[in-house]
Order: sequence, then structure tokens, then C-alpha cells
Amino acid sequence: MSLNRTTLSLIAALVALAAVTGVASLTAPAAGSDGEREAARLPVQRTSLVCPQPASSDLANTTYTGYSAPSESGDADGEDAAAGLLPARRTLDGGQGEEESEKEKKPKPLLALKKPGTPLVHETDRADAPALTGSAEGVLAPGWTVQQTTSISAGPGRGLLGVNCTAPDTDFWFTGVSTAEGRHDYVHLTNPDKAPATVDLQVYGKDGELRTDSGTGLNVPGGATIPVLLSTLTAKPATNVSLNVAVRAGRVGAQIQAVDEELGSDWIAASARSEERLVLPGIPADATGVRLVAHATGGKDAELAVKFAGPTSSISPAGNETLHVKSGMTTAVDLKNLTRGEAGSLVLEPSEGGSGSPVVATLRVLRGKGEKQETAFIPATEPVTSRATAAGSEGEDSSLSLVAPAGTAKVRVTASAGSEGGKPVKKTYTLKAGTTRLVDDLRPDGAEGHFAYTVERLSGGPVHLARTVKAKGSGSAKDVPMFTVQTYADDRSTVAVPGARQDLTVLNGGG
Repeated sequence: MSLNRTTLSLIAALVALAAVTGVASLTAPAAGSDGEREAARLPVQRTSLVCPQPASSDLANTTYTGYSAPSESGDADGEDAAAGLLPARRTLDGGQGEEESEKEKKPKPLLALKKPGTPLVHETDRADAPALTGSAEGVLAPGWTVQQTTSISAGPGRGLLGVNCTAPDTDFWFTGVSTAEGRHDYVHLTNPDKAPATVDLQVYGKDGELRTDSGTGLNVPGGATIPVLLSTLTAKPATNVSLNVAVRAGRVGAQIQAVDEELGSDWIAASARSEERLVLPGIPADATGVRLVAHATGGKDAELAVKFAGPTSSISPAGNETLHVKSGMTTAVDLKNLTRGEAGSLVLEPSEGGSGSPVVATLRVLRGKGEKQETAFIPATEPVTSRATAAGSEGEDSSLSLVAPAGTAKVRVTASAGSEGGKPVKKTYTLKAGTTRLVDDLRPDGAEGHFAYTVERLSGGPVHLARTVKAKGSGSAKDVPMFTVQTYADDRSTVAVPGARQDLTVLNGGG
């Protein structure tokens, strides 16, 4: 059988489809009925990540933890396996000024993993620590994750700042940001590629789009990162606003560093967008303040039912059973004593008879009181359809929140070996529909150093995941209950390759 241009085009299309979320190793799928080849899920062969520039403080200490979960086959070897991060160049003046002229020797990759299953840690106290970009290949690529956590003991940015390094993309939505006095929010834009990227920033408040000229057509040079202060984008200060990062050319990583002069600081990750259900997991039991900020991105208003999924059931918070979000506008509501002393998650769904519209949302969560408060942000997250991994856990101060918003689900959680020793431990949990399961007692056997949690969805309904890290303050912040919460979607460690008929002449007209 000859392979003409049509056949070659089909093969090229399959390769391109596999590269949408990662590059897959293409092997022949299993044969199905009637001579057709069924779609197969194959491991990705390359994964890219971007870590933003940490807080620039002389009192900052940043820890990076890299991890790649082992495959089901247990294959930990591969000649093509490689993983590592390199510093990005920093540009000034929102990407319009000169690049730093100082030449440095080519640095060695950080977090250069050798095999799956063992976390690797890098720490730095540099006030000018750079943003990082890099990739993992071969058996290290599926599920490769890097956690960046910074502790700042004093000053207006004091707190525990955590962010899960993310894949570069072309569209991001953030809510819960601010351009008001007392808040200093920067969006960090990092271009991992050689070609320049062109980015538009648009801010939306309670009355809709806020006029901005300086956020249009930002140039992010290849291999560079730029921080943009959001208050420079609008003429009037505004709290509880939303930001859309739209990439016209190329791709970038985008994260927001939110600094509150009174309430500490943390990173804000991009929100998932949905017109069906939004889940914001990981609200701690001792939260002293919970504020929901939502934005309707579509052409219609959204009428949402608000529920708190606790350890035993879901309830509607009194006085805030529903939320109306106007199209193109940002709405904020304080949920006050939402948790009533129980850890849980917020679930937003179209109310009965209400109109649906794509919505993004984020929670600002407070712990502590008065001058000893600390802030964390929880964006809506996509479900874990197969597997997700949270790296960078340590000691007894890490916990998981597992949410089953619709239907009972079964998951398996693995606490990996520690970066300095120990053996992995696994445990299976059954999640009741409409509840949040707090996992705060699963640790590696004889764990030393940092470890990772890997969550595998085995059966049942959708599952959403968040990981909380707590820390004790030091110095003037010794009584501040520092914490940070990261959400985790599916790691997309495999891609589906569509099947094709064994006899490709059918597709070629018999040629």
C-alpha cells in the first residue's frame, strides 16, 4: 500500500493534535471492531513550565520543588529524559525599555531531575532571583510539576507566597485583583520562546471595562519577563477588579503578585472559566474572612447558586444563596463566617431557571485578626479527570482538600518519597457527593525533606483539588498565621491520539 499525500497529511494532523497539550510518542493504537483502530492515550514527551520572578525583598527566602510522578508501568529510565529550569532575562518599563545589559555566563539548569518519583529542591535568598522557564522531556515530562514558595518575614509584603509554576498559554483571566491604594498588584508576563510575544491587558470593574491605553500591545521579548503594575493601567483606583491577559502573538506565562500593605501578600493564579460549574477548593476551617469576586465573560448575565461544600454536606450560605453577575462586569461579595469552623470549598452553579454565561471567580481568604492577618487567594479550578500532582509539601503543615461537587468519587492519594529520604505511602478515599475531604495526616514513611502529593481519580464524579501550606511567622510576624493555597487541575500527562482504519487506502480513495 502506497502512502500518498492524503495519508501523510493525516499522519501530520495526528501529530499536530497530540501537540496541543504536549508532544506524545506516537505508537500504533490497539485495533478495534471492523478493522478500526481505537483512540489511544499516550504519554506526552515534552512539558514546558514558567515560574514568575519571586518577591524582590532582602527578607525573602524562596524554595522551588520539582517533581515528576512515576508512570503506571514503573519505567523510570530513558535516554531522552531531561528536566530543568533556566533564568529568564528581565526587561524594564513594561517591556518597552532597555534590557539589562549585564552579561552572565550561561547558568546551569536548576531542578535538573534525574528520574521520576523523587522531588528535587532548590533554595535561594537572592532579592533579585529571576523568573524561570524550562521543560521536561521523555519519561520526566508526564505530570512534571514545580512549586515556588516564598517566605517574607517582615515589611508590607510579609507572608507566605505560593504558586504552582504553569504552562505558557495565550489567554488568562484573573479576578480579585486591585488597583486601589494600599494594594500593589503586579502581573508577571514571561515569554519562554525565542520569538517576541505581544500582549493586551484589559481591566474590568463593577461597571464594566475600565479604559486603559498603556496595557495594549505590550512587547515581551523572547526569553524575557516583565512585571506590570496594574494601577498604571487605569486612571482611577478600583478594588475587586478582573484582568484579562490576551496574547496576540506568541505565548506567555502569567501570574499576579498581590501585595497588601496591611494583609500580607500572595500570588493569584488564573481562574478556570465555565458556564456550568465553578469549584473553589481549600478554604481553611479557621478562615476569618472570605470574599468572592466573580466576572461574567460572556454576552449574557449569570445567575449563580452559591453553596459551601463542607465535610458532611453542602449548604447555602444565609443571605448569599444566589449571586447575580452582569455581563462584562465584576461582582464582589463578602461571605463572612462562611466556614463556621469547618474546612470546605465553594461551588457555583447556574441557579434553577437562571441564565448561564461563562464565569471566572476567585476567593480572597483571610486568617488571623487585626494586624496579624494573612491573605491567600483561591481561584476556580478545573477538575482532575485522571491525575494531578502538588509538589513542595513539607513536615506536618501541608494538607489536601478533595472536593466531589456532583456524585460520589473514589481517589487514590500518594505521598511521594521525600527529597532527602523516605518511602512513598498510598491511600484510597471515597468522596461523598457535595462534600470536601480534608487529608492532613498522609505523610511518606520516614519522610525527610520536601515531598509531593499525587491524586489519581479512580471512578465516579468530578474531583477538584487544592493544597494548603501553613507556616509560622518569624521576627515581627511571629504571630501571623502564614498560609498559601494552590489549586491543581489535571496534569494532562497523556494525550488522546485518534484511531485510523488499518487499511489507509479507504482514506486515500483506494490509491
